[in-house]
Amino acid sequence: MTDNHRLSPGDTAPEFTLPDADGNDVSLSDYRGRKVIVYFYPAAMTPGCTKQACDFRDNLAELNGAGLDVVGISPDKPAKLATFRERDELTFPLLSDPEKTTLTAWGAFGEKKMYGKTVQGVIRSTFLVDENGKIEVAQYNVRATGHVAKLRRDLSI
Repeated sequence: MTDNHRLSPGDTAPEFTLPDADGNDVSLSDYRGRKVIVYFYPAAMTPGCTKQACDFRDNLAELNGAGLDVVGISPDKPAKLATFRERDELTFPLLSDPEKTTLTAWGAFGEKKMYGKTVQGVIRSTFLVDENGKIEVAQYNVRATGHVAKLRRDLSI
């Protein structure tokens, strides 16, 4: 297994076009002119991913008020994302990347430690992309619990 390519502040955010929970294409370029938080999570409806998504949902008004949109990306198929969205009343786009091409391009898929073993998988990661498509913040191996509060502190929101 090799080292994962990691993005850093100042890098151009890799473009993507992925289906949302309803099968509609959403592209990073749709957010040009606005800042967007792009976060990657392993699997819809698991305890940690649910906690993280609900934290984003519960803080969405403040994030939007600060000029930030939120997009979540996982390898889940759109139908599972739709169930997740409905079950937890999620009000921001959830995008499907089953081939993991976007996850890989952003350094959010690869080698990680899990229960003391090295495995290939989704690396829970969060990025802030500026109005011009540049990475402003790149955070890898974030914790599901408390992450949104820490992000808000880091961004002074």
